[in-house]
Amino acid sequence: MSHQSDLISQDILAYLSQHERKELLRFLTCGNVDDGKSTLIGRLLHDSKMIYEDHMEAITRDSKKSGTTGEEVDLALLVDGLQAEREQGITIDVAYRYFSTAKRKFIIADTPGHEQYTRNMATGASTCDLAIILIDARYGVQTQTKRHSFIASLLGIKHIVVAVNKMDLKDFDQGVFEGICNDYREFAAGLELLDGNSVHFVPMSALKGDNVVNRSERSPWYTGQTLMEILETVEIAADRNLTDLRFPVQLVTRPNLNFRGFAGTIASGVVHKGDELVVLPSGKRSQVKSIVTFDGELEVAGPGQAVTLTLEDEIDISRGDMLCHADNLPLIGDQFDATLVWMAEQPMQPGRKYDIKRATSNSPGSFTRIQHRIDVNTLEEQGAAQLGLNEIGRVELSLERPIAYDDYQTNHTSGAFIVIDRMTNGTVGAGMIVAKGAKGEHVGGSQHGRLAHVTAQERADRFGQDPVTVLFTGLSGSGKSSIAYALERKLFDAGRACYVLDGKEMRQDLSKGLSMDAAGRAENLHKGARIARQMNDAGLIAIGAFVAPTEESRATARYLLGERCLLVYLDTPMEVCQTRDPSGIYAANVEGTIPGVSFPYETPDDADLVLNTAELDLNGCVEKVVGLLRERKLI
Repeated sequence: MSHQSDLISQDILAYLSQHERKELLRFLTCGNVDDGKSTLIGRLLHDSKMIYEDHMEAITRDSKKSGTTGEEVDLALLVDGLQAEREQGITIDVAYRYFSTAKRKFIIADTPGHEQYTRNMATGASTCDLAIILIDARYGVQTQTKRHSFIASLLGIKHIVVAVNKMDLKDFDQGVFEGICNDYREFAAGLELLDGNSVHFVPMSALKGDNVVNRSERSPWYTGQTLMEILETVEIAADRNLTDLRFPVQLVTRPNLNFRGFAGTIASGVVHKGDELVVLPSGKRSQVKSIVTFDGELEVAGPGQAVTLTLEDEIDISRGDMLCHADNLPLIGDQFDATLVWMAEQPMQPGRKYDIKRATSNSPGSFTRIQHRIDVNTLEEQGAAQLGLNEIGRVELSLERPIAYDDYQTNHTSGAFIVIDRMTNGTVGAGMIVAKGAKGEHVGGSQHGRLAHVTAQERADRFGQDPVTVLFTGLSGSGKSSIAYALERKLFDAGRACYVLDGKEMRQDLSKGLSMDAAGRAENLHKGARIARQMNDAGLIAIGAFVAPTEESRATARYLLGERCLLVYLDTPMEVCQTRDPSGIYAANVEGTIPGVSFPYETPDDADLVLNTAELDLNGCVEKVVGLLRERKLI
């Protein structure tokens, strides 16, 4: 008896292990009201033997009370679970159902077909690999068909099955089926749905079961696969992005002094032990020391795996940062275009502040402009002052700090974001970044390209200079302001258009009220960098004088300014700075305000020029900076 129990136990474990290894396909069904979505799902569950007997008995009883199929069992009731759905005979909420066959596991998202539930459909479709678009054979391609196909295209679903349902009511007429297929192909070509995506057409009857799981004898002219055969064999492994490593850091783990790891789920790409990674947006680099999981260390990990990475170097990494391969970087920027699905009763209004959450990062931001609203029924682009509930539009988004991102069609994780209302903390919108022509460039490029009547080259030719920001950083008393103003005079006398942005002066105006600690100084630099960027766009040379004590704050400034930024570090001994004390901060000795004393000053290792102002006089320092500008052919 014990031996028999062991064998049964082994069989169960073997079955569970095999089941766990099956590939998972997520798909959604969408179509017009009464196209048969819920009936189709019920048929899939019924014919694949995935319904318990007591559930089937309950559905049989309910069919007499709420069903719409006469004496037959109404399989739609397997899915339409809400009382309101049963009473109205419509699908309102997104219903998820699970089933499996010998070849695959499946999760079905049954999404509403009505225009007023566009947000529900977008939510259900966002994680799907495949979309089944039902078309009633009696009516052909309808407005709703186009809307659902548009949303599927928008969300980057690569596999489409056009299920021409209720063919039994057309006596499985081959001409009817082929006419609908041709109409759909003509429409889909305009959406680029046929480009690089797999599109299948199946004639069927969900009510009778023709070509759903079992092949129908009523359509001998159809030689393609049944719907279930397509679901079981469609190739989705190739859809995974194995090229672009994107690892959003979710948690920094430090269980003891000897271990510091960065936990998260790999969004795309493959990481190996020893790979060189870049941390964005700071730009710091290190190598992968180990890939740790609950079950032990790995040599390599890929998309969808939850892992903890440890690095060879002790560098500053926080939740929201992105780890990528050094030779394959995403875009960096704080302004970009996006397609936005609005999900709240209160309309989206340009200029209003929202929290923008992308992967594990969170940043305040606002929509600066609505380029157009898309009529989800006609796909026509319309002007709009705001976006209402269930509306979709192309918008311009501006964040308060730069993030690493990709085009949504390239990477669904790093290219998508949700919009959080700052008052209610509720999700009010979902967006997909459009990086083609977006206002971001790869690291090292300008992050602020924009259309202008006067080009950057015209301004450079007019002023006889290339716009640049010379950013002085160093301890308080190292001579930043003195050198900045002396450089301004030198350049101005030589006929250059330039202006000094002094961190101390900004605290009297734009940065009034900011604290003097590291965070306050970082914010002051951030504001200064944005102003400098505008000045560079106007063709001017900006000269910044900021303590900028942290590596991260300087990296942010450099990303904002791109190739236009030259960092000059004033390497002056602390005792010399304390003797000078031009701002009186050393004498005041207020806790938390003195860089290098109250909190660390992180010495830059990427400065374009290093000056020791204890050894060089003012003129010598200015000449060195002018020499750098000439060497880079900027003046």
